[in-house]
Amino acid sequence: QAELGRPRRCGYALPGHDFSYGLYIHGTDGGVPEAIGHWHAMKPRPALRRKMPRDYITMNCGALRAGYATAQEFNLFYKAKDIRQKADEESRFKRGPPKVPADMTYGIVSRPPTPFFDLLQHKYKELWMEQQRATTVIQREEKKKVITPNLKPYETRTTLLRKYPLPEKEESFWHLPRLDKV
Repeated sequence: QAELGRPRRCGYALPGHDFSYGLYIHGTDGGVPEAIGHWHAMKPRPALRRKMPRDYITMNCGALRAGYATAQEFNLFYKAKDIRQKADEESRFKRGPPKVPADMTYGIVSRPPTPFFDLLQHKYKELWMEQQRATTVIQREEKKKVITPNLKPYETRTTLLRKYPLPEKEESFWHLPRLDKV
């Protein structure tokens, strides 16, 4: 129980002034002289003889030649004749990545750096604007070429009469004799 008038103590007491936090290794901790003077060189590890993957293509051909047809027979054949791939048959990509030129990034050749002064002058914006203007001019010319030959007015009777008006009637002076006034 807590003392009267005092808060209850919970938790642990702090360590003394000579305590240092962290891990202290007695054998190798020699301070700065140890770090500067003695480098521990890594000893080369012997290459592990790894188990090569099974050569299922060869085993399947052998099982078919032996006359096996079901999956259970194939599994028994795999256990009886465990054929592994040869080390030289393994593809070079499994052993390590292919040699890539230094200036390649994900198969794309890196482009030369953009000059910063050109960016400040908005040179690339101006070039883009010029290209856009040129393409719009070309598109307008192509549009005119396409529309112009097909732009014939639709021929109606009115347009034909305007082009070729009917000949005016010539007034004839001949009359029937009985209609003549005396």
